[in-house]
Amino acid sequence: MKGSFYTLCYAAVLGGVCALLLTATSNFTGPYKQANAKAEEVLNILSVLGVPFDVDASGERLVEVFNANVREKSQGDMKLYFYRPSGGKAEVVAVEFSGAGLWGPVKGLLSLESDMKTIRGVTFYEHEETPGLGGEISSDWFQGQFVGKTVVDDAGKAGIFIKRGADKSASNEVDAITGATMTCDKIETMLNKTVARIVKGRVENGQ
Repeated sequence: MKGSFYTLCYAAVLGGVCALLLTATSNFTGPYKQANAKAEEVLNILSVLGVPFDVDASGERLVEVFNANVREKSQGDMKLYFYRPSGGKAEVVAVEFSGAGLWGPVKGLLSLESDMKTIRGVTFYEHEETPGLGGEISSDWFQGQFVGKTVVDDAGKAGIFIKRGADKSASNEVDAITGATMTCDKIETMLNKTVARIVKGRVENGQ
């Protein structure tokens, strides 16, 4: 009985010490984790907007570039990021989007040229899709297809389409990923909902 008591006391003290160490470690590393998360967020925004920056820049420097070049604005529950390219007369805009992928949430950014219909860039920076299949949404070749496409067709009907055998000459079609039809369908829906919200916001604001 006495041995069991000492064992329990030892376990309790050891558990308490471990808990204190974990708390101290969390408090110490917390600010660094927040700084890294902010730098990653800023990197994605700068990239999709096409803001020039040094690829070897520190997180602190990336935040400086962001603050000097990007203007933020909330529109309902959307957050918009505006950037005026060098020599440009009008700003380009990026908006965050998210939705359900095949295996988990997908988060990304869509940027449009100043005409508010031509895609400047798109990035899917967080997802849980299958590597080599749906996971290809974060690859350069897939994301690059969107650049220069429009969120309306030649007749002015809104919508961007992701499908196998896409017409390369079509203004609003991109080729789907082989073996990832469901992921592509969900991405298409996600993007079109985002575009619809941007257009609605412009109408409501009289823009």
